[in-house]
Amino acid sequence: MTVHPPTQRTAGFATRQLHSAATTDAGPRPRATPIYLTAGFVHDDFDQAVDHFSTGDGYSYTRVANPTAEAVERTVADLEGGADALLVGSGQAALAVTILGLLSAGDHVVSASSLYEGTRGFFLENAAQLGIQTDFVTDANNPAAWERAIRPTTRALFVESIPNPKNDIVDLAAVASVAREHGIPFIVDNTLATPYLLRPIEHGADIVIHSASKFLAGHGAVLGGVIVDNGRFEASRGFFPQLSAPGRLGSPSIAERTGGLARLAYLRDVAALRFGPTASPINAFLIGQGIETLSLRVQRQSANALGVARWLEQQLEVHSVDYSGLESNPFHALAQRYLPDGQGSVFSFTLRGGAEAARTFVDALEVFTHMTHLGDVRSLILHPSTTSHTQRSDEERSQAGIWPGTLRVSIGIEDLPDLVDDLARGLAAVRAAG
Repeated sequence: MTVHPPTQRTAGFATRQLHSAATTDAGPRPRATPIYLTAGFVHDDFDQAVDHFSTGDGYSYTRVANPTAEAVERTVADLEGGADALLVGSGQAALAVTILGLLSAGDHVVSASSLYEGTRGFFLENAAQLGIQTDFVTDANNPAAWERAIRPTTRALFVESIPNPKNDIVDLAAVASVAREHGIPFIVDNTLATPYLLRPIEHGADIVIHSASKFLAGHGAVLGGVIVDNGRFEASRGFFPQLSAPGRLGSPSIAERTGGLARLAYLRDVAALRFGPTASPINAFLIGQGIETLSLRVQRQSANALGVARWLEQQLEVHSVDYSGLESNPFHALAQRYLPDGQGSVFSFTLRGGAEAARTFVDALEVFTHMTHLGDVRSLILHPSTTSHTQRSDEERSQAGIWPGTLRVSIGIEDLPDLVDDLARGLAAVRAAG
């Protein structure tokens, strides 16, 4: 029996996360996505090879395209409401391919200051080495601040939908309006929200990126990254000459050949192809498997996170809890607007006893796993000041709201009472040591 995927976007999220990867190719097909674990693909004959290299149809080499990766791309593009997607080897690769593929030396990025440290380091060091400058907006929800930061050379605005680790929600529509006024692509890292909770393209984003290693895969086993494009590129402003200029031998430009998909076509056919951050077909398969339960996991993780945050907020040893799902949080109104189905499961809280209290607390935990990762089905904890943010000065950490007693958690799908009991165990250890 032939199984066909839903053909209308009106299908529900959970239905699409299961069926969007399917194709309508003729012939018998397995229910699970096959793993095409091969470096290359055989050409049927001489003319078929010529046709492939002329049109791009079909397959030749996994660095160019692979059916297992394409299944993930179809699914994520559908769930995000995008026109097309590109799977790469990691979340950092998704960021690097997007920025280095679209921007050139002399170009400029404006980014929100509340960011994952790997992204911040990429902008300040790697992109800067190539002549791409970045300015950071501290008040990311103030459109005037974005306006002031824009230069004639600005070619991208960048935010995280749920910033890591402070959970300080960004007003996407406000930033998108500034980007649209200037014709600048608005890029949103949607890793911590996932398309189940938030779809930035619906609020004006042009490009959405993910670290698929996190919630999309969901089990802490593989690495991957995804770039999703809204398919509405316009060449009229001339901001990206590599997209609108004729090919080296006078062939039509990428924009002429692919229209609104020019950005992603260039990232796929030129930037990712030549930089080479290819996703393993096995990793692509496992990411696809993870996506099939995305809504179930994220729903449970968000509910657990709210329960944990509410409990922490009541503890005397806890100075503050940075979770937008709390009514007391300054970003709660934005969270209710953008994240009505849950406010995610990654946030920070700060102990009154500083670094020593944090050390005692972490070492006493038995259910939470102490490691560098996010979006796992297991609950995770990390001390940013001595790990992810160790390269920042004390002043920079304080400006970012990272204090000696701050801890970041990624809440999993365990039973909520067990998580609370574990955190209570940590606080008991802090009291005993005090």
